[in-house]
Amino acid sequence: MKVTKFGGSSVANATQIKKVLKIINSDPERQIVIVSAPGKRHSEDTKTTDLLIRLYEKVCANLDYTAKKNEILQRYGNIIAELNMSDALLSTMDETLEHYIATYHNKHNRLLDALLSCGEDFNAQLIASYNQSQGIPTRYVSPKEAGIMVTDLPQNAQIIDEAYEKIYQLNDYEEKLIIPGFFGYSRSSHIVTFPRGGSDITGAIIARGVRAELYENFTDVSGIFRANPTVIKHPEIIKEVTYREMRELSYAGFGVFHDEALQPLYKDRIPVVIKNTNAPEDPGTLIQHDREINKENVICGISCDKGFTVISVKKYLMNKQVGFIKKILAIFEDYDISFDHMPSGIDNVSFIMRTSAIKGKEKFVLNAIQKKCDVDELYIDDNLAILMIVGEGMYSTIGTANCITHALAKDQINLKMINQGSSEISMMFGIDLEDADKAVIATYQYCFSSKC
Repeated sequence: MKVTKFGGSSVANATQIKKVLKIINSDPERQIVIVSAPGKRHSEDTKTTDLLIRLYEKVCANLDYTAKKNEILQRYGNIIAELNMSDALLSTMDETLEHYIATYHNKHNRLLDALLSCGEDFNAQLIASYNQSQGIPTRYVSPKEAGIMVTDLPQNAQIIDEAYEKIYQLNDYEEKLIIPGFFGYSRSSHIVTFPRGGSDITGAIIARGVRAELYENFTDVSGIFRANPTVIKHPEIIKEVTYREMRELSYAGFGVFHDEALQPLYKDRIPVVIKNTNAPEDPGTLIQHDREINKENVICGISCDKGFTVISVKKYLMNKQVGFIKKILAIFEDYDISFDHMPSGIDNVSFIMRTSAIKGKEKFVLNAIQKKCDVDELYIDDNLAILMIVGEGMYSTIGTANCITHALAKDQINLKMINQGSSEISMMFGIDLEDADKAVIATYQYCFSSKC
């Protein structure tokens, strides 16, 4: 059995939905389908999820939300009209929105989760209904019926392990199953959403739960590029990549596949293929546990993400002070700050984190570190980008770091820091924000011109 997920651009309008259903119905192994909310129909368009957020904001501000609600309903109404379907479903959608608003008006976290879920939920009902009307036995299955039981953390749901036993029962259905992505239900029957991009997570959970042979993720590109196509003109498509490599690339800005979606698949080694809804015959990119290493080109991909902050601490004889790092970590915990990297020396240590994690807290954190740790030097820099060079083959290849630093030096890009994990499948370079795109171009040209 295959579990197949379609992203927002794939189900943005009636024409795309017909393409999706042609793909689904062409393969009897595609029994379970996860769908996103309708995405952008064109570059100037607004995603349905963003419209739902605006509706939420109107309700919370006690403003007239009728126009925004009608804009959302119109998105689905246009699809229903183009598919020549009855508008009865549209009335149900209207009633659902009003029910959630009335129920959770004074419970903003609950309201946001409930409204956000509607994007995927309405689309799944619509697609299932249309496919059924075309003579294909099809069933809409809600996340509750599917058994997607999650922790009760608004906008940050995590699957509960015992849910997988219930999810496995989806194998018993004979129809094509259409399941909305992005949300599940808590033990107390509250709707709780996954982090943004969570339809990928739903697909991965279902794939693991039913023990699928393959998880297909359809989007609007024919695979995962080796570098950002907005920076590199016509970059190569990666044919095969491991879970570990994909996790590193996703962390540093690769947006095709949500990084948290890999976790359920990794444990049971379920392969993933990224394919193009508009060109389903293209082979796409296969994500799996292991792959053969091409010794001629050990680098799998290059990514660069912005929006990082580094806190650097210097203290003479720091290595002699037991518990020094523990004090700093305790401060981060007190201010609810997570960090991503911690390169260090004998008398210095740096903490790299997302700027969003510390924004508004910088002054308090620095004061606390100075007071509790009595440091010699302390500074913060929020002008940081992270360049990631990823490839399983690097651990067994000599000179890769030299290639990269040479490429960066040739283009006069200053390195603020270098960090390599113990797995040796990635190298991280801290660079100035303004050098981000230039660094990607420099390393891509060097690594994929048979030099690296």
